[in-house]
This record gives sequence, structure tokens and C-alpha cells, in this order.
Amino acid sequence: MRDSFAVGARASWLAPLRAVPARVDRDGFLERLRLTAVSAALAAAGIPALALALVMTGAFPSLLSLTGFLMLWLVVPVAAYLTRAHRAVTTRLLGEPVVAQYADADWRNPVTAIATWARDPVRWRDFAFCWYSGTGGLLMSLVPPVLLVGPAIHVIIGPSLLVWWFVAEPMVRGRLRADRGILDQSRVQRLQQRVDQVVRSRAETVDHNAAELRRIERDLHDGAQARIAAAGMNVGLAEKLIHTDPDAAAELLREARESTVRALEELRTLVRGIHPPVLADRGLVGGIEALAIPIPIPVTVALRVPRLPGPIESAVYFAVAECLANVAKHAAATRAWVVGEHDGERLRVVVGDDGRGGADPRGDGLAGVARRLAAFDGTLEVTSPVGQGTEVRMEVPCRTI
Repeated sequence: MRDSFAVGARASWLAPLRAVPARVDRDGFLERLRLTAVSAALAAAGIPALALALVMTGAFPSLLSLTGFLMLWLVVPVAAYLTRAHRAVTTRLLGEPVVAQYADADWRNPVTAIATWARDPVRWRDFAFCWYSGTGGLLMSLVPPVLLVGPAIHVIIGPSLLVWWFVAEPMVRGRLRADRGILDQSRVQRLQQRVDQVVRSRAETVDHNAAELRRIERDLHDGAQARIAAAGMNVGLAEKLIHTDPDAAAELLREARESTVRALEELRTLVRGIHPPVLADRGLVGGIEALAIPIPIPVTVALRVPRLPGPIESAVYFAVAECLANVAKHAAATRAWVVGEHDGERLRVVVGDDGRGGADPRGDGLAGVARRLAAFDGTLEVTSPVGQGTEVRMEVPCRTI
């Protein structure tokens, strides 16, 4: 998006508010005209908001009757549509997200729906906003258009236009900030949601780590540990037979040597599953390039990623490994790609293919990838329409080292 305002026919009515030109010229005049139009639209929206506020207020005393329930059941969703539109406009103009999450309710049942709405602070914000938008917000938004086209302009053109020139931008910005203050979900609620998300992520990570520890213990017990124990027994028997049956002792020592070699290979494989040495040697880019080599279809790797903290590189490496394994096993694709970059704050990686699509993000593989990334506040998004291939987008906030 351009930093400067577009003018004339190219100007967007809902372009974000930036620094309004202070000089008296065509750009400054057109920008203030746009802000005045925005203010007039907000004032016009205050009329239905006031009507909704009056209806909701009048319905409260009638809640014990069927009429009051039906009134609220019909009007509260309409108020939500109106406030959603205001949130979208405020987000667009201020360039800052204005969000709210409504409590789930079965709107088809008036009794349970109204009971849920009564406990939902976002619905009460909607109610407060309707009153504000239809009273103080309406008066506030009328100031710029009245100064521009009101009766005063016909009497004292110069002073009225001068006041309009300086008042239009701060009045619109003030109105939008007031809208944001009422409609935006409170900081405490957002922090609570974030805490809940962290608690869930931590629990899933602990479960995943516990499963990994059990797998490592099982692999060690059934693999390297058993082979090393067998090698020790063979060496002990060879010591007893070395003087009485040298050939048998030599055979036992040969078996012991083979067991230790296989145990060493299993230990190396186990270590690669915990933290592949290629990550320490070549970083994430080199590690993913190595992953792409054994895939039986062409894989394009285009990554612009510096060295990142080891845990981040390891998490993304195994996430990409799981995605490429899915491509090789299930996608029936003719090509695949891994692209990504780091913008200084966040790492973004996309793994895609041109296969059959239909990947289920709730499956064990992709769900495990999502859990692995969630431990680092990362996200995973899967786009996989049937017959049109699959794209897995990963995003992890991280700094370079």
C-alpha cells in the first residue's frame, strides 16, 4: 500500500489515515473532503444505531414477556452486524485491528440465545456502541460536514472553511479512536485468550515431548541397548573359549564387532531424529535441501533464511520433513516446492505440491506439525482443494542469531 494518499478518482474512500497534508493545496483539500465524507457516513450510521439502542432498551423491561424476548432475539443480531461493519471500517481507516469474539449461541432458540448474550461482554459493547453512535458519536461526526455545507458557510465563508480545514481530520480520527475504544475487545480479554492458548500449547507440547521420550527409550531398549548387551555377552564367552576353542572365540568376537557397529548406526540414527547434524553444519536452508534430495519427485527449494536459533531451526526442519514425507507418500504429485523467507521478525515457509489435494489438517501428521510450531507461537495453515494440490504455510516469530 502506498504511503502517500492517492488523489482524485484514484483515491480510496476507506484508505488508511496517514499524515494529512497541512499545506493548502489540491491534495490537502481532497483529503479533507474524503474525511468529511467518512464523517458524514458515520453520522448517517448513527441513526439506525440509535433506533437499535432504543428498541433494545425498551425490550429490557419486557423480558418477562414473549414480546421482549422476540424483540431482543431479532434486534441483537442486527446490532452485531452494524458493529461488525464499524469494526471493519475502523480497522481499515486506523490501520489497526479492531476485533471481538462473540460467545457461541444457538440463535434459533430465543431463551438460550438471550441467556448467552446476557453473559457476553462483547454484546454489551455492541449495546453501548449503539447508544454512543446515535448520540455523542452522531454529533461528533456531524461537525465536519456541517462546517463545510452548513448555514454558517453562507454567512462567514472564510472563517467557516478555515475551521473546517483544521477540524476535519482530528474530529474523524477522534471518532474512530472512540469507536475502537468501545468496540475493540479489551486488553484483559485478549491476554486471557493468549494465556489459554499458551496453556493448551504447553500441555500439547508436554504430551508430545513425553511421547518422544518414550519412543527414544523404546528405541534404545530394543535397539542399541540390546545389541551392546549381546556384544558384551559374546566378548565374555570369547574370553572363556580363547584358549580351548580359538575359532569359536574369533567367531564370537566377530559377532560382537558387528553388533557394536549396528548399535553405533542406530545411535546415530536416533541422534539425527533428535537434532540432525546437518542443521548444526549447514543451517535450516542446507538441512531442507538435504531433505529434498531423496524425494522421488523434483523438489524446488527457494529459501532466503539466515541462521536462526537451534530450537526454531529444528522445529521447522521436522515440520518440512513431515510435509515432504506426506508429498512422497500420499500426494501423487509430479513436483513440489519449499519456499520461504525471514523478514527480521518472522519466518515464513510454504511447502506445496501439484498433487491430488484433499489433505486433512487434523490428521496425525499435520496436527503434530501444528503442535510442534505452536510451542514457539507459530501457526500452520493448510490449503488443499481436491485435485488442485496442497500448500502448507508455516509462520514462526523469531529473531536471527
